[in-house]
Amino acid sequence: QVQVVESGGGLVQAGGSLRLSCTASGLTFAEYAMGWFRQAPGKEREGVSCIQWNGGSTHYIDSVKGRFTISRDNSKNTLYLQMNNLKPEDTAMYYCAADRRSRLYCLESWTSAADFGYWGQGTQVTVSS
Repeated sequence: QVQVVESGGGLVQAGGSLRLSCTASGLTFAEYAMGWFRQAPGKEREGVSCIQWNGGSTHYIDSVKGRFTISRDNSKNTLYLQMNNLKPEDTAMYYCAADRRSRLYCLESWTSAADFGYWGQGTQVTVSS
């Protein structure tokens, strides 16, 4: 049974930093591209970042480029998202997910939640102004 657990969210002031973690079990973590998504109240879930199986290639949406860094430690089955210079518009529930079909690389359509499965319960990030 696949289990994905996110942690590290919290309340932070604008300009602050947080580091999210995601631990996956029940799958061969190193054989999956992984993604971070977020969903704000009343909005659709959006892709934030994606990383290929060995960390060799990463992708970000424009609004977080230069502020967020995705990384992974396959020896620990753990995915990370370092978030710096946080803004109020980053406030959302953050989720990590594994590629739905065990692909190693991020698709061109990686921002689509439909390409990912094995979702966690999420971790809340709230940025105050």
